Amino acid sequence: MTVLYEDNHIIAVNKTCNEIVQGDKTGDVPLSETVKAYIKEKYNKPGEVFLGVTHRLDRPTSGVVLFARTSKALTRLNEMFKSHEQIRKTYWAIVQGKPKMVEARLENYLIRNEKQNKSYIAKQGAKDAKLAILTYKTLTVGDHYSLLEINLETGRHHQIRCQLAAIGCPVKGDLKYGAKRSNPDGGICLHARQIAFEHPVSHDEIVITAPIPEDSIWQQLAPKL
Repeated sequence: MTVLYEDNHIIAVNKTCNEIVQGDKTGDVPLSETVKAYIKEKYNKPGEVFLGVTHRLDRPTSGVVLFARTSKALTRLNEMFKSHEQIRKTYWAIVQGKPKMVEARLENYLIRNEKQNKSYIAKQGAKDAKLAILTYKTLTVGDHYSLLEINLETGRHHQIRCQLAAIGCPVKGDLKYGAKRSNPDGGICLHARQIAFEHPVSHDEIVITAPIPEDSIWQQLAPKL
């Protein structure tokens, strides 16, 4: 586990693909418990360690995950994440091929299928359809893949994965949304690169950036920047 930032109220770590943020039916040890153990040992804390989950990343996704170390920070961060305006999240994705437009704003209506754990593009007005908006720009282009930077304006289920697949550029390794083949580690090339927000207690501007994964494809495309 790599700690990217910590103070008395918050802690941010760099999640690897295949780690889960919170416990689920798999029974695998979640990242939240790993962070708790780290805090308990580092600060020699007796008893139970408080740690609040403020947001989640899909299991196959990597990057910045922010936790709250106090109830005050948790309450305020939860409010900030709900607004989608006070917290700015930037993702990097390696996608198949090259988008037709170097940069664009994508607006789609999405419907989530709970049983399949998958989202689909729908028509406006369709039952349970929710508006999903993101902007992307192409950072680098390789022979078979491109590196995109994505900023979310909404926070829908599998939004990035679904919307990029809809323009013919599924995330590398993302079989669920049309990638040609899986990645060796079972993850997908979607990385929560940066999170920027006003500190919930000190009100300082905080910007936390996660280093790119060590996979060869990331190393090939990202250093060209």
